[in-house]
Amino acid sequence: MPPVTDTSLPSPAAPVHRNMILAIACLGQFMVVLDVAIVNVALPAMRQELEFSATGLQWVVNAYTLAFAGLLLLGGRTADLFGRRRMFLVGLGVFTAASLVCGLALNPGALVAARAAQGLGAAILAPVTLSIVTTTFVQPHERSRALGLWSAALASGGAVGVLLGGILTDLLSWRWIFLVNIPVGIAGIIIGRMVVPEGRAEKRLSLDIAGALAITAALSSLVFGIVETTNHGWVSPITLGPIVAAVVLGVVFVVIETRMASAPIAPLGILRSRALTGANISLACVGGSMFAMWYFMSLYLQEVLGLTPLQAGLGFIPASLGVIVGSQFAGRLVPRTGPRPVLVVAGLVISGSLFWMSRMSADGSYFGDVFGPITVVSLGLGASFPPGVFAAMSSVRPAESGLASGLVNSSRQIGGAIGLAALATIAAHRTGALGAGETAAEALTDGYARAIAIGSIVALGTAITAFIIPGGRPRFTPTTPAPAEESGGA
Repeated sequence: MPPVTDTSLPSPAAPVHRNMILAIACLGQFMVVLDVAIVNVALPAMRQELEFSATGLQWVVNAYTLAFAGLLLLGGRTADLFGRRRMFLVGLGVFTAASLVCGLALNPGALVAARAAQGLGAAILAPVTLSIVTTTFVQPHERSRALGLWSAALASGGAVGVLLGGILTDLLSWRWIFLVNIPVGIAGIIIGRMVVPEGRAEKRLSLDIAGALAITAALSSLVFGIVETTNHGWVSPITLGPIVAAVVLGVVFVVIETRMASAPIAPLGILRSRALTGANISLACVGGSMFAMWYFMSLYLQEVLGLTPLQAGLGFIPASLGVIVGSQFAGRLVPRTGPRPVLVVAGLVISGSLFWMSRMSADGSYFGDVFGPITVVSLGLGASFPPGVFAAMSSVRPAESGLASGLVNSSRQIGGAIGLAALATIAAHRTGALGAGETAAEALTDGYARAIAIGSIVALGTAITAFIIPGGRPRFTPTTPAPAEESGGA
């Protein structure tokens, strides 16, 4: 494929204007991540009003996550091809309109479908926000600061989501966790149109729609098969059929990317970068453990400890503060140490604190079972984003920034979707089977604890796979073509 010339690097702008660009990019990313987490505290209320089944409830989370993850690569490429401002406005518009439909949904099918549409908007919006940041702030020191703030928006969105979800659900209705997006989205569209610079690759390439549909269908089929093991077991045709289909679709995706697409959404050659590959695998492990943690802790606080949605939301305040502190600290540390050591430590912190969290009991309390581990795990979670993003984005040319940002985001979302499906299935096998003399609270607690304990093992993969990333500080800046990486990691 001929080289792509990037014309998106903006001319120097006034600091105030550049800060506005950073603020609107962070707002877009914050909204996207917020809606991954904001539903968690509202899940019991949704289940009661719309009569979701125990396994069907997770599709409120996974419909969004799967559409988000599967279409992120396509979304990242659209930013490079059609312009960052244009696609920012399109993504935010789709996301805002789908939020309105979510808030008005009258049955489970309508809500799940609208959540998938939200995921489509998020898949366009998320990579373009990172691409805007990396092409606006090109000097290493400025870029490190900007990525730290962008990562703080990413990290805090999940934690603030559960807090805001609790407040809105308890004081108004679960519907307001979606309707609150409407005025924010409209304001973002107006401001974004005024301040976000346009920019795209000079050479116009075709979109790989077939590849995007293949990978999205493969992921959805895999998650569906995993979820169905709760009802039919692993050897049932209803379970094995979707999993086999997922494998076939995965092969089709590889064929499309390597032999058929003129402009593949995921050119496999880009994965030769050890920094990009290591960052993506590590962040997939983070997503695989942390999405499930938010899900199960929200249910534990309400269904076992008996907290209201508002109280459960307030219980996540330490997590909100922890992710912000962790991301800011890591953002300042990465330029000095390089991303690998920070990501290793973050993975170990997440793994250890999740194992601590899995010691929860049915007759426990917030301060005895939740406060300590959720505070520590949030520090590790916040600290994992800056090194992962820094490693990935420092290994590509500006013309590939949309693609790389799509890979970074999709890895975390794919890991989260598959991890939640697998861990929720493990938990459901236990929560639905009461032992002799066992209370419902004890069965729920044991199921949630088992899932979180396995999540701690998944999180350990973050630290292990971080060693794929070359050690030391990057020896180039992404404003010039990246040199070939050495085979050694020192």
